[in-house]
Amino acid sequence: MRKHYIKKMFFFAALTYVVICTSLVYSHCQIPCGIYNDPLRFDMISEDITTIEKSMKSIISLSEAEKPDFNQIVRWVQNKEEHADRISQVITYYFMAQRIKPAEKADTEAYAKYVKKLVLLHEMLVCSMKSKQTTDMKNVEKLRSLLNDFRSEYLGEQSVTEHKH
Repeated sequence: MRKHYIKKMFFFAALTYVVICTSLVYSHCQIPCGIYNDPLRFDMISEDITTIEKSMKSIISLSEAEKPDFNQIVRWVQNKEEHADRISQVITYYFMAQRIKPAEKADTEAYAKYVKKLVLLHEMLVCSMKSKQTTDMKNVEKLRSLLNDFRSEYLGEQSVTEHKH
């Protein structure tokens, strides 16, 4: 009986540990803590886009070899998909869930800006998904362009020049 109890306690402890650790993996919590670093998120997305681009170029190059190294191709595909998922997570969990505040339809100017931000983020999500599906560099170029458009819309023109690297 005691062994059965110890096994149950060990299982419960392991399960609790897994649940706690997996909840910490996301890029930012959804508790209104007030600790935000928007320019960092833009830099993170930009780095992910660059990594996706490098991954695509490596996949293309390795695939064109006389004897393709399929192990390396698979690793670059996984890398590309991981970074596309990171972009999607930052967009959804950080910007859409926490930072973009809904606007009243009656305030037409604020509502138009709200809708424009949502449309840009949605287009970024679609490009991120498409970059997982192909090695078409047009998706990378469009993703970069959309990021710049969203940055301008979100931070405003003055803030963009202050935070641009």
